[in-house]
Amino acid sequence: MAKSSATKDAQALFHSLRSAYAATPMNLKIIDLYVIFAISTALIQVVYMAIVGSFPFNSFLSGVLSCIGTAVLAVCLRIQVNKENKEFKDLPPERAFADFVLCNLVLHLVIMNFLG
Repeated sequence: MAKSSATKDAQALFHSLRSAYAATPMNLKIIDLYVIFAISTALIQVVYMAIVGSFPFNSFLSGVLSCIGTAVLAVCLRIQVNKENKEFKDLPPERAFADFVLCNLVLHLVIMNFLG
C-alpha cells in the first residue's frame, strides 16, 4: 500500500514539474538544452577516459573543465535572462549574452593555455 502512495506522489510531482516547465519561455529551454549538452559531453569524456585511459591527462582535464565551465556560465546566463528573476530586472538580455560570450572567451583562452 505504501508503494502505490509513493508512486502516486511521484507521478503528481512529475506532472506538476512538467506543467510548470511547459510555461517556461523558449529561450530558457534552449539554454537548458545547451547545459544538458555540455554536461553530457563532459560525462562522455569521463567514460572514455575510464575505458581507454588518461595518457594525455592535461587534455582530459581541459576538455572536462571546458564543458563544465561552459555549463556553469550557461546557467548564469539563464539566471540573468529569466524575466521572473527580480535580481537582474534592470539588466538587458543583450548585456547578459555579451557577458556570457566574454566569459566563455576568457575560459577557453585559459583552457588553451593549460593545454600547453
